[in-house]
Amino acid sequence: MDTEQSIAILQAEMDWLQSVIDQAIRTYLLQEGHEQQWHDLPVPDLSATAHPYAEALQSWELDIYSRLALALSMAPHIRPEALDIFFGKNQVYDRGFTEFGGVTDKSHSGFLPTGQTLCFLVAAGDPAMRSKALDALGKDSILIKEQVLLLGETEAHIPQLNGILGLSNRWFQYFMTGEQVQPEHSASFPAQKITTEMDWDDIVLDDAVMEQVSEITTWMEHGDTLMKEWGLFKKIKPGYRTLFYGPPGTGKTLTATLLGKASNRDVYKVDLSMIVSKYIGETEKNLSKIFDTAQHKNWILFFDEADALFGRRTAANSSNDRHANQQTGYLLQRIEDFPGVVILASNLRGNMDDAFTRRFQSIIYFSMPSVEERYRLWKNAFSGTCALHPDIDLYKISEDHELAGGAIINVLRYCALSAIRRNDSVVTMQELMTGLKREFKKENKTMNISN
Repeated sequence: MDTEQSIAILQAEMDWLQSVIDQAIRTYLLQEGHEQQWHDLPVPDLSATAHPYAEALQSWELDIYSRLALALSMAPHIRPEALDIFFGKNQVYDRGFTEFGGVTDKSHSGFLPTGQTLCFLVAAGDPAMRSKALDALGKDSILIKEQVLLLGETEAHIPQLNGILGLSNRWFQYFMTGEQVQPEHSASFPAQKITTEMDWDDIVLDDAVMEQVSEITTWMEHGDTLMKEWGLFKKIKPGYRTLFYGPPGTGKTLTATLLGKASNRDVYKVDLSMIVSKYIGETEKNLSKIFDTAQHKNWILFFDEADALFGRRTAANSSNDRHANQQTGYLLQRIEDFPGVVILASNLRGNMDDAFTRRFQSIIYFSMPSVEERYRLWKNAFSGTCALHPDIDLYKISEDHELAGGAIINVLRYCALSAIRRNDSVVTMQELMTGLKREFKKENKTMNISN
């Protein structure tokens, strides 16, 4: 993308912001030209412009107040001097205008706008218009939901609108370069994108499971048509919710990842260790960060070992029990309202709260593979450069040793490392058996060594 074009487009937006600021101050201070209102000023027409910023404005269908909030948040990045006028002093009190809002910072010499700054601009000529600014910064605003705008937190005794009105660095980079930077795994975004180089041919699932998985694929392909054109939005909740359960290593995570790969959707695995908190309200807050970011994206959210978050509710015999139940109710509501695909994974279905499972569109059991399925998994695992010695009876191995696909891949890894240490690529029976023993020991299981 042409960087010069990006700068020109964003500078034109800053020209508009500058004129809005000047007019709002004239109107508020009754200076010459105060009769004109800022919202009567011409807004840059970007409707025919092929540029990330222009396309974002059209996609979000922003009203003039939300667009002003976006432009104001960009000013410190592009034209900080446009905000210097807010440093003006109130002659009566010989201090800055409280109503302008804004803060300064030791690492930034300019004026940093706050929510109050936006309120001033919007309502400079009509205090009743303040509600428009509040809508632009409210929880239902697309800019807040998409985490484009960030209203900084304040101390409990400080008005929330005194929080700095910031622009997400991720979105600013997109407006400048056209590159969509994926959110990074952090405390503010406790989820991580997961991918795979494998394909459906590499996973071995029985026909009943594949049939249920294909239902999810069908929903991802035709869900919008069913909801909008067929009018099902009147009768059913948006999105698709499913539970994958079964022993470890049976393909739950891989299936979730392959669903994303096949549908060209990003799959984000939620880090429950960063979500669950012992402090009241913190778990809900942490989870909101995930759902708010994903709300308008075509993502699949994957909750592995979901028992920690979606486990059975208990009798409310204590304040902790009541809090846990309240937390579960909140999670249920967020999942029900999420328009995308949510996959929960658990080792045991019985660990999950019935309130969740009743609302799932499908519950899919990933069983331990049969002998035939294990044989296919072994063949797939050793079909590359790393191969088994021709004397090894792979079908016999499949019959004698019950392992899931994930465990078989672990055996492959051990065998490959053992073989390459010998400058070879052929795995011996001894290496294979040692790899098997290691897997059974990890699971505290007794290995069949009769052969």
